[in-house]
Amino acid sequence: MFHSLGRYILLLRLSFRKPEKFSVYWAEVMREMVSIGIGSLGIISIISVFIGAATTIQVAFQLSSPLVPLSIAGSIARDSTILEFSPTISALVLAGRVGSSIASEIGTMRVTEQIDALEIMGVNAPGYLISPKIISSMTMFPLLVIVSITLGITGGYIACLVSGDVTPADYLMGVRDGFDGLTVRVALVKAIVFGFIIASICAYQGFYTSGGALEVGQSSTKGVVYSCVMVLFADLVITRIML
Repeated sequence: MFHSLGRYILLLRLSFRKPEKFSVYWAEVMREMVSIGIGSLGIISIISVFIGAATTIQVAFQLSSPLVPLSIAGSIARDSTILEFSPTISALVLAGRVGSSIASEIGTMRVTEQIDALEIMGVNAPGYLISPKIISSMTMFPLLVIVSITLGITGGYIACLVSGDVTPADYLMGVRDGFDGLTVRVALVKAIVFGFIIASICAYQGFYTSGGALEVGQSSTKGVVYSCVMVLFADLVITRIML
C-alpha cells in the first residue's frame, strides 16, 4: 500500500512540473475539456432529470400528512439534490465514463510503448498525458454539477406537473424558502475534489499498466473501482468538515 501511495505521489509531482511548451499543454487541456465536459453532458442530463423527479415523488409520498406542508417536498428535494445526488452520483457516473477512458487510453499507450517513445524524445510523459486530464476534470466537473443541480430541480418540477402529488406552486415555494448558499459551495468543493480523485487515480492505474490488452482492461477496472471508493470517502470527509 505504501509503495503504491509513494508511486502515486511521485507521479503527481512529475505531472505538475513546469511544462516545456505551454502552448502544447494548453491545446491538450482544451481537447480534454471538450471530451470530458461536452461528452458527458448527455448522460448527466438524463440522470439528473430522472433522479430529481423520483426524489420529489418519494418525498411527497413519505411526507403525505395534513400536519406537514406540501412545500417541504421542494425544500428536501432541493437540498438533497444540491448536497448529495448531483455531486456524488454524477461523480460515480463520470468515474465509469471518464475514468475508464483515461485509464484505458494511457494504459494502451504504455503497452504499445508510446510512453517509452515520449520519454526517449525527452518529453515529460506524465506532464503531457496526465496533468491536462486532471486540470480538465477539476474544471469541468463543477460545471457539470451545476447543470446537474439545475436539471435535478427542474425534474422535480416536471414530476409535480405530471403526478399531481405536490402542486407546482408549493414545490417552487419549497425550493425558494430557506435556501442556504453554503450547500452550493459544498457541492462545488466536492466536484473539484472528485474530479481530481477520478482523473489522478485512473491515470495512475493506466500509467503503470504492464502486459497487453488484458492488463489494460484490468487497469481500467481497478481505476474505476478505486476512484469510486475514494469518492465516497471524500464525500464523507467533506460533508463532515463543511457541514
